[in-house]
Amino acid sequence: MRFSDQQLQAYLDESLPGELMSEVERLLRTDSKLRERLVYLVGVREAGVHGLGEIWRRNRLSCPSRQQLGSYLLGAIDDAKGQYIRFHLENVGCRLCKANVDDLQMQQTEQQSTAQTRRRKYFQTSAGYLNRQT
Repeated sequence: MRFSDQQLQAYLDESLPGELMSEVERLLRTDSKLRERLVYLVGVREAGVHGLGEIWRRNRLSCPSRQQLGSYLLGAIDDAKGQYIRFHLENVGCRLCKANVDDLQMQQTEQQSTAQTRRRKYFQTSAGYLNRQT
């Protein structure tokens, strides 16, 4: 597979989808020309030569904020932004945003579990209190 310079820059930023990251790493073990290109790109980067695409990727300008991702998960975001976030997660495959979504979902699950436990304890305490007064 032939990787573009943009894809290799994304590899260096660890922003490629997992499958492509694995493919680049696999090819780097055997393809000396790919290694040379990557060394060249690292050198250009270290020299301070940055293209617009690289600046965009490095600063993650296309990534929604964590608050927007949370609103998306709650269904409290307008359709256009929701479609963009879905595209960003599913088609672009942004690993950072996927990790944020996974973390937000885990927090939501923990909060729901905590709330259910708290409700059950309140009910048990109230039921015991009410039974004593009868």
